[in-house]
Amino acid sequence: MQPFSDPAPVETPDVSGAYPRLSQAQIELLDRVGNIRATTAGEILTQEGELGGDFFVILRGTVMVVEGLPDVHGRRPAELGPGTKILEVHGPGRFLGELGLVEGQPAFVSSVTSEASEVLQISGDDLRRVVLTDAAVGETILRAYLQRRILLIGAGVGIRIFGSRFSSDTLRILEFSASNRLPHRLVDLENDGQAGAILDMAGVLAGDLPAVVLNASQVLRNPSNADLALAMGLRAVKEHSAPYDLMVIGAGPAGLAAAVYAASDGLSVVLKEGVGLGGQAGTSPRIENFLGFPAGISGGELTERAILQARKFGVQINVACGARSIRLRDGEFCAEFTGSGPAVSRAALLATGVRYRRLPIPGLEEMEGNSVFYAATVHEARLCGAQPVTVVGGGNSAGQAALFLAGAGAAVRLVVRGAHLRADMSRYLAERIEEQPAIRVLLEATIVGVAGSGALEQVVVDLRASGEQRTFDSRYLFIFIGATPHTEWLQGTLALDDQGFVLTGSDLQEFPPEFSHLGRRRLPLETSLPGMFAVGDVRHGSVKRVTAAAGEGSTAVAMVHEHLRLLHYGPSGAPRNN
Repeated sequence: MQPFSDPAPVETPDVSGAYPRLSQAQIELLDRVGNIRATTAGEILTQEGELGGDFFVILRGTVMVVEGLPDVHGRRPAELGPGTKILEVHGPGRFLGELGLVEGQPAFVSSVTSEASEVLQISGDDLRRVVLTDAAVGETILRAYLQRRILLIGAGVGIRIFGSRFSSDTLRILEFSASNRLPHRLVDLENDGQAGAILDMAGVLAGDLPAVVLNASQVLRNPSNADLALAMGLRAVKEHSAPYDLMVIGAGPAGLAAAVYAASDGLSVVLKEGVGLGGQAGTSPRIENFLGFPAGISGGELTERAILQARKFGVQINVACGARSIRLRDGEFCAEFTGSGPAVSRAALLATGVRYRRLPIPGLEEMEGNSVFYAATVHEARLCGAQPVTVVGGGNSAGQAALFLAGAGAAVRLVVRGAHLRADMSRYLAERIEEQPAIRVLLEATIVGVAGSGALEQVVVDLRASGEQRTFDSRYLFIFIGATPHTEWLQGTLALDDQGFVLTGSDLQEFPPEFSHLGRRRLPLETSLPGMFAVGDVRHGSVKRVTAAAGEGSTAVAMVHEHLRLLHYGPSGAPRNN
């Protein structure tokens, strides 16, 4: 065991605004809802895997943020074991915690006093109220917490996923964790010699794999996405006992915007998402043309801020709930989900987005998840390092991914089917790609083959301009070649176009019989079922931009209000007899 040293460890320098000091005025404001108390050396303030932790401001002394703290009971003084890693050291004026504390997630790290100290302690519930209602201190804490989440993900700190990189369940858990921006790292059983001993100590058998280790005493054995979502605070409710005013299916920018605006207007809202909050936009490393953010904003930060807004207004959020069916019965929508009970609402909004298309190349499917990806996040960039990678696609998603990976140190080949980089890509992205020496662009090119033993090693590219095929070394492949809508579960329920996108408004018959009892015409974002709306990428004719999706989501709320008003009062303005 490692004793606590005297003097205390050197304080960690601030990084990108992740560790600001609170002013005296901000501390006095927080003091109104907290308690000042003394601590002893080695006292545990927060512990990995703990839900419902408190918020701490350091007034005197120093506190260490550590990973791998040995299992202890209660808040007795702790010693640092041989597997404990000191990540940060904070002194007076700084505060502890990261984004999970305001989002109701378990702690990903522990904090221990390195000497006798004095702290201001505030409950998690009181902290959330302060962050969401008081601009003076809330923005300081939120901005730091967002940066700390990025640092944790980049450092590979957080939950540990024990499994083989060749296991489909391991890849599923990795994808789910990355999609929801959960700090995590893979302990690969194929090449980590200590993994077996750790699992033996935890009593994890081969049939339990993959396993997710939250801390020394909490292990999830081959969890479903729903099980992991519940453990990580991503599930607000499991069952729904009463109808909602609005059910939003899909939590990309369009669905999040609709949920926030509807709930802020006083409607009861449930938000259901099948995989990851933020959708495809949530995995974008940088959105540079979103109004009001001249320096750009990451899709993750935009998503996290929207989630906090949704929680602020009382939206019930459930992740890992894939929609299976929805039907209109007696004026209400009843939807069935995997991993969750049914939900009922008086209006429904579809924002299920799209999924990326795959390349029809033999052998590619076996490499998906370990060296072939459809999103470029911090997790994938950490895997790539400085190795050669290939990005396929000529749109904005491909351009953003190429720039992000090159900026992280990878040597990138961008394979574009078209003859011009600006044909389907925004001009500012194309210019930045042309100025980036780490990116080589291949125009009029397509990938026709891959090679590798278990993981990608080479790609074969058909260069149509020269009529030759060339083989390039590539350890990772990122594919952005268009998308198909998530509407297979809606076949026979709604009117869809020939590609599966949802038809709305003027694209449908003007006076359908389903609307006659409401005494109105179909609203612009309304589907073939009255009271069901579609927004964002899943809608036929939508503009595939984050700003447009958020705009459609907020616009649809006004139409939801109109539908609910007529549903209740009727065209005459007199209450209906329900």
